[in-house]
Amino acid sequence: MSSTVPDTIAARLRELGPGFNLPDVQALYKPLLAAQPRDGVTLLADQAYGDHERHRLDVYLPDPLPSVAPPVLVAFHGGGFIRGDKRQRANFGWHFARQGVITVLPNYRLAPESRWPSGPEDVVAVWHWLQDRLPALGGDPSRIVLLGESAGAAHVAAATLLRRWQPPGWRIAGAALLSGPYNARLEGLARTQFGIATPDPRNEAYFGPDPAAWDAASLVDHVNAPPFPLWISMAERDLLQMQAQAGELFARLVSRHGYAPELRLLREHNHFSQGYSVGTTDTSVAGPLLDFIRRVT
Repeated sequence: MSSTVPDTIAARLRELGPGFNLPDVQALYKPLLAAQPRDGVTLLADQAYGDHERHRLDVYLPDPLPSVAPPVLVAFHGGGFIRGDKRQRANFGWHFARQGVITVLPNYRLAPESRWPSGPEDVVAVWHWLQDRLPALGGDPSRIVLLGESAGAAHVAAATLLRRWQPPGWRIAGAALLSGPYNARLEGLARTQFGIATPDPRNEAYFGPDPAAWDAASLVDHVNAPPFPLWISMAERDLLQMQAQAGELFARLVSRHGYAPELRLLREHNHFSQGYSVGTTDTSVAGPLLDFIRRVT
């Protein structure tokens, strides 16, 4: 697949720039996603993986299933820790399942009702559910790739990079982190530079207002999991704090922990467009992601 954003989309993304432009991005991709093919996929919706009302996930199965167990992608949506829904990333499910990948889209608990560390706890709960259910669905529990976008990336990073959350038998084939926040302390101390409101409606809702809690939740300082195949990306027109933290996480993992992550700059995209592009004629994100999934599984 091409890794180039179509000219008409790139031109509009340049006009929008790097700010909070979610409604404009949704409007840009809405007609493209309306034409997204959905054939060749079986959807198992709203499967319960826990007791909370948000503990629900959707499974998109290639139909027919391949004779050999296919790779499994588990994609956690974004939403600044306080919003978001799996249905907003249904485009991931339709697209990757049609490419032969079992795709799982979970909801997870949101702030302010649920605070740190509810995110990594829910990632691990989904992993447990998959260990039990995947064989019956035609999948292989050893071929799981976890993906997180924005706040979802923070949750996936915490679950995969900090051993404290990992149960006995923990194994994944890889993880992909798209434009996530990985240093709560940095965001709390650099709000002026990053243009973050005070009080912060997203971080304080999830991490709380106490700087001591920010230290404990700044996963860049607490990495202790052994290296595994990892994708770290940021968008060319991303929110500034996401660019800074992607670079910081990459540098820490390489220089201190023996990792060799893939580092991707998603050209032309902004914080929101990268996820909405999946399943459209803009294959600049979906193509490289599919290649990563296939290589690590």
